Amino acid sequence: MLHSYTTNNIQVQLMSKSQETYSKKEKEKQRQKKKKEKDEKRMERKASSKGGGLDNMIAYIDENGNISDTPPDPDKKIEFELGDIATSVPKQEEFDMDTARQGKIDFFNTEKGFGFIKEIGTNESYFVHYKGLIDDVVEGDKVSFELEKGMKGLNAVKVTKI
Repeated sequence: MLHSYTTNNIQVQLMSKSQETYSKKEKEKQRQKKKKEKDEKRMERKASSKGGGLDNMIAYIDENGNISDTPPDPDKKIEFELGDIATSVPKQEEFDMDTARQGKIDFFNTEKGFGFIKEIGTNESYFVHYKGLIDDVVEGDKVSFELEKGMKGLNAVKVTKI
């Protein structure tokens, strides 16, 4: 920057020192160089990518439910009523939980106090806790039990040896 002023009819011009130092200029050059290299790498990756853009990323589902890269045939389009679409778990068939059932102790951990009973006939497995036991049981015992709805499903209660 150039400053000038006049004293005793002599014009004096003084040059003030620039605000940018050599190290600041070098750092800025380095930043610009890194940015340029980063942009070049990004453009190179974009040019050599196998993705090929949005068109290669689109997938279609055909009339059989298979994923395809070609759009489905509009002649084979099937329309559904909104009410026909099930969006929840189907309800289980109702059965009487109060009737006594028979089963076999499939697994029981005496240290932790829980196990599973496999019902004879249906092979359904039910959780049993030591609080639901009337008699002490071990794996392989045949038992009679009733079902009770628990927090995570049906639990065997009133378990007695046969």
